[in-house]
Amino acid sequence: MRRFSQRSSLVTLSEINITPLLDLAFVLLIIFIITTPLLEQSINLRLPRGGIPDKPVTAQDVRTVEITRDGAYLLNRQRMSLDAIERQLVQDFKYNPNLVVYIRADEMGFNKDLYAIIDRCQRNGITRYSLRTQPR
Repeated sequence: MRRFSQRSSLVTLSEINITPLLDLAFVLLIIFIITTPLLEQSINLRLPRGGIPDKPVTAQDVRTVEITRDGAYLLNRQRMSLDAIERQLVQDFKYNPNLVVYIRADEMGFNKDLYAIIDRCQRNGITRYSLRTQPR
């Protein structure tokens, strides 16, 4: 009795050899295992301590800028243009270097209006400003 049939000597192999595919999968797995911890490392930073400011803020040091939903600016409850607010804040900052600008913006307003006032403050050296929010 014959074990193998001899139909044709040119029979095509109909099975896929998966050994190379498994080798590739294991190599990729090893690469991901090695690179994942490297991606999770962050920059080593020493952040400054926060907390109580050096000098307490008094009412004379605060100027409040409000931005309405439609993009109108108010300085201490008086409607003004952005350029006028900038001039007033620069003048106040010259006389009072402890100036703090409270910025109150409507939550439904555009961010471009908020960014404009922050940019004007930073350009003129006014770095003490606070974005005010609704308390929880």
